[in-house]
Amino acid sequence: MLFELLFLFGAGFFGGVLNSVAGGGSFITFPALLFVGVAPISANATNTFASCAGYLGGAYAFRDNLYAHKKELPQLILISLIGGSLGAWLLLRTPESLFREAIPWLLLFATFLFIFGGKINSILKRLALHHRHASFFGHLLLLLVLLGTCIYGGFFNAGLGIIALSYLALAGHSNINTMNGMKLLISSVVSLIAIVLFIYNGVISWYEGGIVLIGTLMGGYVAAHISKQLSQQYVRAFVIIASCGITVYFFIATYVI
Repeated sequence: MLFELLFLFGAGFFGGVLNSVAGGGSFITFPALLFVGVAPISANATNTFASCAGYLGGAYAFRDNLYAHKKELPQLILISLIGGSLGAWLLLRTPESLFREAIPWLLLFATFLFIFGGKINSILKRLALHHRHASFFGHLLLLLVLLGTCIYGGFFNAGLGIIALSYLALAGHSNINTMNGMKLLISSVVSLIAIVLFIYNGVISWYEGGIVLIGTLMGGYVAAHISKQLSQQYVRAFVIIASCGITVYFFIATYVI
């Protein structure tokens, strides 16, 4: 019991540090929940719950940047609510065995996004500059991309922020503070509506999730004070190595062992 408590707290703490410095904390917290015996769908729901406080705090920190784009926010929030609800609904109706088999592929997708997300966003920004005056169909396509992003976030939280940044780049945003604020707002709304459905269906492991949540909050707080001493390049390299290793492990555990 003590080992489990310390293990989950440590995973949450380390995940909180990673989220604050380079992102990718879910590569630590989600496998940690699986390791202590939480069922896959419950572990995913619990990880969403544990991550949500960080999203809310981050969105609040960018409130001034968000207020400057207040006309866009109602549509952003509405689609996030719809997409997050659909994603959570799909997760809850996915058989446990099927979701277990999907975990390696979901982690692989999230790892790919983490590694190449910056390059993808740069390409999308260049495309957006050439298509600022999009047609009606272009605007509709953007809404569908946002909806798909939010459905993914409600279904599997890891990598949501990177996909949200890609959507914002495609939508023509270039100010990094505005993009981070909107990314965190999308993540907050998607997570909150998903958590409501998860609570209603009783799939959140409150004890394990509470420990990870406390660790995440403390890790984020500590990272805010030491982030200047941490090299984002080295932290990012560690996340890439860890995510690749964890993804390979889940492929072996799922399809080989």
